[in-house]
Amino acid sequence: MLIIPAIDLKNGKCVRLLQGRADAVTEYSDNPVEMAKRWESLGARLIHIVDLDGAFTGNQKNIESIKEIRKSVAIDIEVGGGIRDMERIESLLGLGINRVILGTVAIERPELVKEACKGFPQRIIAGIDAKDGLVAIKGWVETTDIKAKELALRMQDYGVWGIIYTDISRDGMLTGPNIPAIREMVETVHIPVIASGGVSSIDDIKRLKEIKGLYGVITGKALYSGAIDLKEAIKISNED
Repeated sequence: MLIIPAIDLKNGKCVRLLQGRADAVTEYSDNPVEMAKRWESLGARLIHIVDLDGAFTGNQKNIESIKEIRKSVAIDIEVGGGIRDMERIESLLGLGINRVILGTVAIERPELVKEACKGFPQRIIAGIDAKDGLVAIKGWVETTDIKAKELALRMQDYGVWGIIYTDISRDGMLTGPNIPAIREMVETVHIPVIASGGVSSIDDIKRLKEIKGLYGVITGKALYSGAIDLKEAIKISNED
């Protein structure tokens, strides 16, 4: 199971939001490149980057920071937030980003997901954000009546490499992940599932590790606050 540090970008700075609320921002660093290098030096094999300005507006504003991070580390990078057309997908992949995450468009423009999966096999991830089992979109501002499981199966049929599943009621709250929901998602599909939201302690990492087949877990606030030591988390995740 991979431990995946998150770098959330807003106005070029590294921040975390509370439950995805744009008005509940904690700034952790004004140098995202240094954060990426730090996570790499501690053993991370993948970094999760979200352009929060893009997620809320549909227009990516942190592309320069993303470019600099890509140049500064050798490990894999996945990027999401405001990626809503083929031009942006091609541009990011052209920069050397390993995989891009499509969230809102999975609901609003499913044909784009199909096209992207066909054009860039194994490089498209579906970001499924859910509250009480229902999908939320547009930076979690809108909740739909679509079940997360149903969307996951649809995305699998379209050919996505995998799914990032976020329980937004837990995100940034340090209250622990929604283990039953994550286990259900892993058991629903046969593609990689990465869990996100609420990871707050090494005990949470141990509990997530017990979910057979879980590909990875994203953690942000717990790393930045010091609640989780990345090296220790990686060591535990690699133990048999």
